[in-house]
Formats: sequence, structure tokens, C-alpha cells
Amino acid sequence: MTEGSAGLGRFGRKPAFETETVRVGETHVDAGVTSPWHHHGKRTLYGFVVVGELILEFGPHGSESVRASSGEFFRIPAGLVHRDRNPTAGETVIVNLMVGPGPATIDVSGPEE
Repeated sequence: MTEGSAGLGRFGRKPAFETETVRVGETHVDAGVTSPWHHHGKRTLYGFVVVGELILEFGPHGSESVRASSGEFFRIPAGLVHRDRNPTAGETVIVNLMVGPGPATIDVSGPEE
């Protein structure tokens, strides 16, 4: 599992299958953990929340957000600077599919103003 975190806790990505243009995997986010700001380059991410909740923050200064709960799908367009946050007291598990070429995750300092 690839680890990454902002603060304490785990934000782990576990790839299942990958080609040059498709990546399928799962993400585990510990309670209260927020990922670093990042984007997925030329890849569009399609996700399904298996367990828990996820808040996706984006927009100027992170002023916009979308919440996805267990049983819901979400989509992150290619190039969208965002961060993922688990607002719950338990682990969040997501199955995701990335479509497009290039690196899966590119960390950045934050969203543009």
C-alpha cells in the first residue's frame, strides 16, 4: 500500500490493476485524515465509497466541497486540484478507477486563487 498523509493517520492507496491509461485500486483513509493538495494530471478519477464518507475540497482556497457517503459514486475531472478528507471516526474505503495517461497523483501546494 502506498502511504501518504497530512498529519497523523494513514491515507493509503492500493493498486489492483494498471496499464498506461487505466488504473484500478482502492484507497483507505483513517479517521480524521486529510490528504495533501494534489491533482491527477491528465487522468479522470471515478470513485465509489464502499465504507465511510469522503469530503473532496477544491476551488479557490479550497472554498468548495462535495461529500460522498457509503454507496455513492463521485468523479474528479482531470487536472482538478483538490484534497480528500475523512470526516468520520472510522476508516473510509474507496474503490477508484483512473482513466487517462500520465502520473496518477501530482502533489501541489494548494488550489489556485
